[in-house]
Amino acid sequence: MPTSEGSVLRPAVVALDVGGTYVKCLTVDETGVLASDSVPTRAADGPEAAFRVVCEAATAALGALPPTHTAAGIGLAVPGTVDEHRGVCVHSENLGWRELPVVERLAAHTGLPVGFGHDVRAGATAERRLGAGLDAGAPVADQLYVSVGTGLAAALVLDGRLVVSGGYAGEIGHGGATTGLPCVCGGHGCAETVASAAAIARRYTAATGTTVDGARDVLARATDGDAVARQVWDDAVDVLGALVADLVRVTGVAHVVVGGGLIHAGDALLTPLRQAVGELLTVHPEPRVVPAALGGAAGSWGAALLGWQAAGVDLDPVLTGYAELLRPGDGPAGAG
Repeated sequence: MPTSEGSVLRPAVVALDVGGTYVKCLTVDETGVLASDSVPTRAADGPEAAFRVVCEAATAALGALPPTHTAAGIGLAVPGTVDEHRGVCVHSENLGWRELPVVERLAAHTGLPVGFGHDVRAGATAERRLGAGLDAGAPVADQLYVSVGTGLAAALVLDGRLVVSGGYAGEIGHGGATTGLPCVCGGHGCAETVASAAAIARRYTAATGTTVDGARDVLARATDGDAVARQVWDDAVDVLGALVADLVRVTGVAHVVVGGGLIHAGDALLTPLRQAVGELLTVHPEPRVVPAALGGAAGSWGAALLGWQAAGVDLDPVLTGYAELLRPGDGPAGAG
């Protein structure tokens, strides 16, 4: 789009990674980050309040575009069960959304095309195309991405294709952990009640009566010799290891990327996880288990790619530019 002076405006995309606590907003052009921000989701105020926050975040980001740029599209990644084909959030426990036509409503609000997807699948795509899923500069054909944060979910790529299955693929958090603990999904004994970051903190508090500052606090206590904290942490790793091993058995995938908030634990998570997976696999080759390279920004970068796709932009040059920006050692500039 030319300006009044005849120069051409550069396209930009606003990416929204919606979580139960914060909406992360990343504004990018084809070569890098223009702006990043985060705002409270306000999910406790109800589903409509949370959606208003998303709309307001998009409006603010669009209004802050530099005069050299024009908005080409919006990328939106949300947790829960999503139907990308219909553009509907089927069920998001964290946001209180049920059958919410997010694409239709956000497109009407912004006047822009909206690319929409699941937050973990978006993060998996970003890692495969820009981060830990690259092998000698090319994306691996098969990848299991496991996100361990407030919840527990996975995304699977087989033969270069993301497995979606109507939006229901990847809900590993609601497999059995045989604990019998109640889960937010309405079931009992789900893995998410033991192996998620939220569950680690919750189980420690239930066992000791001591309120802790998240899973990191539990890990610090375990490192300092707290036997209860050590047991809670080890239980989480064991359940996570069993889930990964089962998925490797079923799919034969050899490349596992671990992301989400708990990845900040580093080797305290990855070393025992690799050991647990290796001990459980008696026939299959042990997979390569690596940390997410994009960290907490994976969902934002995945949403950005969704936005470019919705805008009809060729992703190849965009990916080339982003891969250079995010090469190991540089980190996701501006996306923290």
